[in-house]
Amino acid sequence: MKLAKTHSISLFGLTGTVIEVEADISSNLPGFVLVGLPDASLNESTARVRAATVNSGLSLPQRKITVNLSPASVPKQGSSFDLAIALAALKAAGLVPGAGVTETVFIGELALDGRIKPVRGVLPMVMAAKASGFKSAVVPLENIAEAELIDGIDVAGFDHLTQVANLYGAKCPVVMKMERTSLEVVPAETTKCFSEVLGQSSAIDALTVAAAGGHHLLMVGPPGAGKTMLAERLPGILPRLDHQQVVENLAIQSLARSDSVTPSALAPFIAPHQTASLAAMVGGGSGSPKPGIISLANNGILFLDEAPEFQTPVLDSLRQPLESGTITISRASGQAIFPARFQLVLAANPCPCGFSVGSGKACICTGGQRAKYFSRISGPLSDRIDLRLELNQVNATQITSGEPGPRSSDLALKVASARSLASKRLRGTPWMKNSQVPGSYLRKHLRLTAQVSRPLNTALDRSLITMRGYDRILRLAWTVADLGGNEQPTSEDLALAMYYRGNA
Repeated sequence: MKLAKTHSISLFGLTGTVIEVEADISSNLPGFVLVGLPDASLNESTARVRAATVNSGLSLPQRKITVNLSPASVPKQGSSFDLAIALAALKAAGLVPGAGVTETVFIGELALDGRIKPVRGVLPMVMAAKASGFKSAVVPLENIAEAELIDGIDVAGFDHLTQVANLYGAKCPVVMKMERTSLEVVPAETTKCFSEVLGQSSAIDALTVAAAGGHHLLMVGPPGAGKTMLAERLPGILPRLDHQQVVENLAIQSLARSDSVTPSALAPFIAPHQTASLAAMVGGGSGSPKPGIISLANNGILFLDEAPEFQTPVLDSLRQPLESGTITISRASGQAIFPARFQLVLAANPCPCGFSVGSGKACICTGGQRAKYFSRISGPLSDRIDLRLELNQVNATQITSGEPGPRSSDLALKVASARSLASKRLRGTPWMKNSQVPGSYLRKHLRLTAQVSRPLNTALDRSLITMRGYDRILRLAWTVADLGGNEQPTSEDLALAMYYRGNA
């Protein structure tokens, strides 16, 4: 009886668990048995491994092969275990005599001819392997570029089983390795500039405040006022993502997409259609949960155009991640936690027909229709929106004047300067942006003078704002102060923050 083992990774959400793959070859009747709580696609691995080894000139003996995936209590899904199972079986059969198999994590799906095919989630798998102390990993060649973004672990990429077997001492004809592709961070550039926006200077100022503090935003205006145009240019003035944020976003993409992923230092801009379902927004699915639209917008912008047209449960699903920065998907086998630190931008018409405000056209909607239309954005969700803008239709004079808006590059410098002031003020705390600071900290450590805060306290006493609204106005006031270069919010800064908060 011969026994060998390798290792692979089982993912549940973005959390990886190291799986020990043990292969035992006995003298019983020929067979290939897989145990350890595999799902249907993983159970079929025995047929793929048997065919792949035969077609690679590495025929397994006609004996009883038992493969155990340990710990058995952890659910295991997908085809990414194929390569680890094949190496364990070849090692047990004596066809792979080399050392190092046990100390390496193997990830990859096998085709029947021995090709190693790419799989989802390679990046979080390699991260889990590194966190568990492994020094080397073997992944599909098509996934090697993303895997190499993780420092501190040696990663090798192959596209055929014979290449991996040969690396560990097998004697077999080696299929030539394809040329690998490189994966570099895409330059953080965008062709969409605020200078193309005409007649919406106040809206551009408000978006600059939103970018500087990471505040959520609601824009209300008639069709053609420029709501979508403004939102699409917001990523261009946001600070570029650092390496950790790029890797975090790439890990989410790696798990969500089957095609190749591209790292970018530009904040992602995700704009789902109004027909998006709750599952598409939040994520989920049978078996191991997959990230949804909310998580794909992590470290970037989630833009909901025509927001009242979205289903109410979809809109309400945003409430919890807006506060916590994460989305939790619960299943019987456990909980998957995905990052969801996004900046929410909503756009809406003032009524179903769209012409009740600032359009110059007569509105045909009744008061009840308008109330019903906006009631789809619930009070608790609306209360989490920091800035509320009311946009009017651009007139001919504004167009013919030819006066362009400010350049995005200039606004980006203002945003960067404001964020620098905020980060210095918040040094030693877990927060970097004003929108992240809890109200308790603002009221205790960054207290405004009694004279400046008097209008805000009056609004709270008169129940014109909620306590959450009180705290969000404080955050806005600090952002306005940072953009103005003030050490502390002035009465004018607070007045502008209250205007932004209650404008729509």
